[in-house]
Amino acid sequence: MYRKVLLMIRRLPGPAQDVALLLARLVLGVVLIAHGWQKLVVKGMDASIEGFVRMGIPAAPASAVFATAVELLGGVLLVAGAATALVGVLVALDMLGAALLVHIGAGVFVSNGGWELVGAIGAAALALAAAGAGRLSVDHAVSGRRRAATVSAD
Repeated sequence: MYRKVLLMIRRLPGPAQDVALLLARLVLGVVLIAHGWQKLVVKGMDASIEGFVRMGIPAAPASAVFATAVELLGGVLLVAGAATALVGVLVALDMLGAALLVHIGAGVFVSNGGWELVGAIGAAALALAAAGAGRLSVDHAVSGRRRAATVSAD
């Protein structure tokens, strides 16, 4: 019994792990979609680019388009659990840039313009990139089809 408890502390059991990864992808994906949508539609790309210029972000037009695409499209892909490792790394890089170029000088708290939100988003994205999307995902369905095709070809 003690050993089972220790093993559970190290990692959730399979089905619980898949549900946890699904919930993490859904929440992170929705947050990213909201931020990308805000840049593209609510503010509009011209205003978003101007905001990047005011913040002193290098190559502001390209940076704004990159951030918008990663957040909006990456969010959609995370919700589906597709290309999770790639999206996770891209989101983490996007958030690292935001932290270093905009938020780091304002301290930790987001209420003061600090890095806590971009840090949490980046860390969650990296964790998903490392752990994978789980069995409740497009990634798993595609890899299962590839394995089945490989086995039947042998």
